[in-house]
Amino acid sequence: MKYLLTSAAAAALILGAGAASAQTVPAATVIIVDMDQVILNSAAGKAASTELKTKSDALQARATSLQTQFGNEEQALAKSQPAQGAAPAVITAFQAKARDYSSRRQAAEAEINNRSRDFQASRQYVIKQIQDGANPVISTIMRERGASIVMAEGATLQHSASIDVTADVTARLDRSLPRVSTVAPAAPK
Repeated sequence: MKYLLTSAAAAALILGAGAASAQTVPAATVIIVDMDQVILNSAAGKAASTELKTKSDALQARATSLQTQFGNEEQALAKSQPAQGAAPAVITAFQAKARDYSSRRQAAEAEINNRSRDFQASRQYVIKQIQDGANPVISTIMRERGASIVMAEGATLQHSASIDVTADVTARLDRSLPRVSTVAPAAPK
């Protein structure tokens, strides 16, 4: 009986201590950052966007030019196809033209794919630089506001505008990181 009473008293102390310690945990203070808006509205993001648009337009123009060129060549090649029973020399010359066309078209497609891949790498590099530059700014704002959690704006269903620090992050980032590179480093080989 004494053992049961002692065990019950110990359990009550443990449960009471657990409840008391749970009450001493400070409430979480949350701030919200919309990184998409930071990237879009920051000085670095705007400057990079302008440069990337120029690269994108050049890529699109090159793709359109090649598409037109090879479309015209394909039509000309189809029109110059020798008739059935043509001399072997004519057929051989046509086949050489067709192979040359096919080879050049594959090279052009590879060029566009490489330039597109480079463009995407540059775009991702811009985003990474802005995110990396924003992290210390966000940490500073966190400390200043006494926040214990930073959440992405997209991860919330609703939130008060008073906890959204996106504009503050953008303003401070503009001072600490006014520009970023739009040329991604070469991939390791």
